[in-house]
Amino acid sequence: MPKATWEGTVIAESDKCVVVEGNQYFPLDSVRQEYLQPVDKTTVCSWKGTANYYDVVVNGKRNAAAAWYYADPAPAAAQIKGRVAFWKGVRVE
Repeated sequence: MPKATWEGTVIAESDKCVVVEGNQYFPLDSVRQEYLQPVDKTTVCSWKGTANYYDVVVNGKRNAAAAWYYADPAPAAAQIKGRVAFWKGVRVE
């Protein structure tokens, strides 16, 4: 079962992930929200749409914009709506 960890803490775990471009997208209800803080950052993917970001914060340590999601993905990426992916040192295995 895919699991996302950072600083020795499990941030998300689910057997219902969707893989897109090699990234595990975790269902939002499998993500421990207490470790995510929304930030005012967006990027645009030509086929997925606009991504929004969260900082991952564990034990006072902040990993800036280490999680992302598509609140309103383009139709081609509809399967990732309501899901969160990780990078920047968050271990997904």
